[in-house]
Amino acid sequence: MKRVLVGPLLRLMFRPWVRGLENIPGDGPAIIASNHLAVIDSFVLPLVLDREIVFIGKAEYFSGTGLKGRITAGFMRGVGTIPVDRSGGKASEAALRTGLNRLNDGGLFGIYPEGTRSPDGRLYRGKTGVARLALESGAPVIPVAMIGTDKAQPIGKRLPKPMRIGIVIGEPLDFSRYSGMENDRFILRSVTDEILYSLMSISGQEYVDIYAATQKARIAAGVKATQAGPATPSAPGGRQAPDVQVPEPPQETPGPSVD
Repeated sequence: MKRVLVGPLLRLMFRPWVRGLENIPGDGPAIIASNHLAVIDSFVLPLVLDREIVFIGKAEYFSGTGLKGRITAGFMRGVGTIPVDRSGGKASEAALRTGLNRLNDGGLFGIYPEGTRSPDGRLYRGKTGVARLALESGAPVIPVAMIGTDKAQPIGKRLPKPMRIGIVIGEPLDFSRYSGMENDRFILRSVTDEILYSLMSISGQEYVDIYAATQKARIAAGVKATQAGPATPSAPGGRQAPDVQVPEPPQETPGPSVD
């Protein structure tokens, strides 16, 4: 799919640019922690990586009915997506255990710490599953910022529009200093906030200290998205927001590129 069937079409549609590709290790386990702006995030990111990456995906992708549902489920299975029940509890724990097995086998495992797509392009509070994976596996966490995928495929749009999008890959984060502390909820929150701060620093997104799922529920109830924003610039863990802008694509001739 990546090199013959789907990949060439996606490259033509999105002409992805990428920065920081050298931060992806050539071998060994690593957790790819990405912001989540659109469904196409899980399809575009693997295009720029030489190594195979497996993501978690919501269980609804695998339970659809009719022709469309079967095609979607087949595609997700074909690209190695791991279904996760977002209701939490034992179902979500089982998906994380599958991810841990992937890391123990030396592979790349992709996860969206926000738990769901951003409803408005901002960065939301992270869930601690990514921290638990990092501490239990000992694998480095590599922050990845998707740039512009929400403009290519806004929420509610099934088919994305052709436009250039970007990927910024940050430096690996090492949490070995917290080894053996994966059951400490304060440590898990601290690690998660550090990961989200790194994402904020490379994406240039505004941060909102509530869960994205909570914000989606507020929007569904008629609350405006802007009403959940902070009064002053803030960052995960109560830090001061970094003075960064949304990265811009390199100025060069159209086409897939790495700079």
